Amino acid sequence: MQAATKKPRIEEEMITLRLRVHRNNAPRIKEYAETIEAGDERTYSVAEVFPEYQGKEQQTAIRAYRHRENLTQRQLAALTDIPQRHISEMENGKRVIGKERAKVLAKTLHADYRNFL
Repeated sequence: MQAATKKPRIEEEMITLRLRVHRNNAPRIKEYAETIEAGDERTYSVAEVFPEYQGKEQQTAIRAYRHRENLTQRQLAALTDIPQRHISEMENGKRVIGKERAKVLAKTLHADYRNFL
């Protein structure tokens, strides 16, 4: 009877990743990947990697949660009874979100309302 054999364990297995990122972010992502491969233990904050979004956390949060739920602005507007143009203005920082609207958005997007304030 033949004995079962195991495949030899490969210590360092490399894979290829394909990412779609904005052209402006590509050098930073490449630098981050090279840092990981070099074994550098340094961590990076979102503000360091994407400084253009610093101070725009609320607007970015609405768009991010909306994309996570796979919703368009129009679909989110229908679910929340907030006009689509208001959602667009909130995402672009042209309209204040407000506590009540933050709660409505949070309930629909399955998030904590404080992320939008």
